[in-house]
Amino acid sequence: MTTPLYSIPGAPQTAPPAPAAPAAGGAVDCARTVNEVLASSQVEAVIEELDRDLIGLAPVKQRIRDIAALLVIDKLRANLGLARDGKAVAPSLHMCFTGNPGTGKTTVALRIAEILHRLGYVRKGHVVSVTRDDLVGQYIGHTAPKTKEVLKKAMGGVLFIDEAYYLYRPENERDYGQEAIEILLQVMENSRDDLVVILAGYKDRMDTFFKSNPGMSSRIAHHIDFPDYTGDELLQIAERMLAAQHYRFGEGARGAFAQYIERRTRQPHFANARSVRNALDRARLRAASRLFADRDRVLTEADLTTIMPADILASRVFQAPVS
Repeated sequence: MTTPLYSIPGAPQTAPPAPAAPAAGGAVDCARTVNEVLASSQVEAVIEELDRDLIGLAPVKQRIRDIAALLVIDKLRANLGLARDGKAVAPSLHMCFTGNPGTGKTTVALRIAEILHRLGYVRKGHVVSVTRDDLVGQYIGHTAPKTKEVLKKAMGGVLFIDEAYYLYRPENERDYGQEAIEILLQVMENSRDDLVVILAGYKDRMDTFFKSNPGMSSRIAHHIDFPDYTGDELLQIAERMLAAQHYRFGEGARGAFAQYIERRTRQPHFANARSVRNALDRARLRAASRLFADRDRVLTEADLTTIMPADILASRVFQAPVS
């Protein structure tokens, strides 16, 4: 079952069921060609799914392909014993995802975890998604056990830390975020063959965070920036979201939603696909109220699955002046 894309903020994020990691001496570990690795791991299917399911994000998708290619070649090198100083060294796979909310960072993290698992770089391939509150305690002696418990749950998979810059609050001398950072640094270095950490947040704030924490910056091998969606891409996302719930735009509704997007993107706190989902939820509420008001009418399938222009144009976005 495919994990739903563009999840509502705050909803539990779980990775799709992953196949068992290749056993030692298995097909992946004996492969000598790229095609043999791809055939035994089926990594290409994950990449194709990412291409198919996610609208836009061309530079992000290309970077994921590059990382997958690196891992496949690294696997072939390991199979031939091409290791540093005669010892197998796990590649550094910790990452930083930067971009505005609703640009698919969590969804891509789920796919990354699946790729890593299929190639045998992590044991389980699950994703544990956390924020500062899950890692940092409020009193002395509280942070270490909280952070270690999260790390224990994430071992064998991916730890996704959203708005990671909130871990560092130098203006508060009684803040315990630095303790969490120090524990993370140690685990990121010593357990990188069993855990991949992905830090996520706004680009400018993550840049400031890394300047203040050079130890963390030096452990991040891959920096991936997620661009905002264009208006056309947001319309495509909206249509996919509606179709997933057996809805569609009625005559004139798609144009009305295009106007909505144009106005909404100029307002504060716009969150790309996340804002689109919220707008569609409100349109569905208005559609339901419209149908509910006509209690004696026999409702057809078309009535129950169509979003009309009025359901969109009633938004407060259209009451606000356009800047």
